[in-house]
Amino acid sequence: MNAVKILAIVLIVAGALGLAYGSFTYTKETHQAKIGPIELSIKDKETVNIPVWAGVAAMLAGAVLLFARK
Repeated sequence: MNAVKILAIVLIVAGALGLAYGSFTYTKETHQAKIGPIELSIKDKETVNIPVWAGVAAMLAGAVLLFARK
């Protein structure tokens, strides 16, 4: 299996996951104040939305790479 086919499979899987979940969240920790031994921090939850067109485009690009002949 060559690198192009592996890339095609990764694109198809990533596109399918993007369509299935639609978004993902992660926690970002920011340090607001550090006073001597005391450290105050805030954890913010960020949400990233994945557009439907991006998932479909990734799947189509993967399919084209997978089935394209040289």
